[in-house]
Amino acid sequence: MTGFDIAAVLIAIAAVAGYLNHRLLHLPPASGTLAVALGSSLALVLVDAVVPEWHLRSTTTAFLGDIDFNATLMRGMLCFLLFAGALHVDLEGLRAHKWIVGSLATIGVAISTAVVGLLTWPAFRLLGVEAPLLVCLVFGALVSPTDPIAVMGLLKDLNAPKSLEVQIAGESLFNDGIGVVIFFALVSLAGLGGTSARPLHFDSLGLAQFFLQEVIGGTALGLALGFVGFRALRSVDDHPLELLMTLALVMFLYVLAFWVHVSGPIAVVVAGLLIGNPGRRLAMSRRTREHIDAFWGMLDAILNAVLFLLIGLEVVTISSGWHAMLAALVAIPIALIARLVSVAVPLTVRRVIGTSVPGLLPILTWSGLRGGISVAMVLSLPPFPARDMILAATYAVVVFSILVQGLTMRRVLLYFAVGTTRPAV
Repeated sequence: MTGFDIAAVLIAIAAVAGYLNHRLLHLPPASGTLAVALGSSLALVLVDAVVPEWHLRSTTTAFLGDIDFNATLMRGMLCFLLFAGALHVDLEGLRAHKWIVGSLATIGVAISTAVVGLLTWPAFRLLGVEAPLLVCLVFGALVSPTDPIAVMGLLKDLNAPKSLEVQIAGESLFNDGIGVVIFFALVSLAGLGGTSARPLHFDSLGLAQFFLQEVIGGTALGLALGFVGFRALRSVDDHPLELLMTLALVMFLYVLAFWVHVSGPIAVVVAGLLIGNPGRRLAMSRRTREHIDAFWGMLDAILNAVLFLLIGLEVVTISSGWHAMLAALVAIPIALIARLVSVAVPLTVRRVIGTSVPGLLPILTWSGLRGGISVAMVLSLPPFPARDMILAATYAVVVFSILVQGLTMRRVLLYFAVGTTRPAV
């Protein structure tokens, strides 16, 4: 199938899933699309088991095999989704909570990676699978960053306090870039090929150079090209041209980041914050703002629908062996424990527990949704003995976080008297 054929099929299925959710399930778009796709995948697996001569599972697997999920998301969709999310984050609010956001997006991700790896290592051994500690730490890096795509979709549906919204959105926008950097570093150290990670030496100097180049370099590149885009937008008043300029900025910035080996996600987020705040106030007319918001909102909705559809459909390709199922069940509480620890430590160090939002620790813990970035990274891993278990465990964490944590987040906010009083759908 050609790329256009695949895109046409996915868009059509996403539209059907969205329609079924709108008419029958009434769930938030991301959760609803995932639920429909997941239910369809499970039904397909059951039908294939009853009527194997129809070859439904093999046909679906072959179709999904034509889609490079990692390249589609990490080298394509992600830049648009991150920019669309960053456009609407309040930069002043982010500055007010910079220490919480910064520590959660850096120290928190590192702590979560370590906790997941250290708990998974003995758990996998008990399940009869020998996985080196570095491989378990790779799994920790997979499920530690909260997904900005899933989180931003959740925040759109909740009437949470602005300060809490800024903290959750800010962390999710930045920690995916940090998580990707940690993932590539650990993949290289573990000797797993098949990704774009550059070879690293297991010494503090080599790792420090790698992180500085990726993180500081991505921030600097985002600021530089974001400022160029801001000045260009300020010099014209033609909304079709300005819309094209924002699109060009995102695409070229992301490609350039990969060329010069810095973090593309961080660069795009920084540029989005610049365009969405001083750019929105000083470089855009009211008509331009309306058109840009409408365009990026529409693109965000379409790509979100396709992304969560793919996550649900990819379940068909997961091994259904007992070891994989047990690994999936064990991974969920491990991920929640790691998230709790990774949030508690920075909050305790900053002495902010109980000073900002009631129940901040459980709220931040439960709002740690995982999504497409975790799936894209795990699918980039080459075959190795524990890969099927790690793949199943990653999918379990992602699906649980979106369908269980995402759908109960409003109740958590209501419990601590910080959320909307609208009835849950």
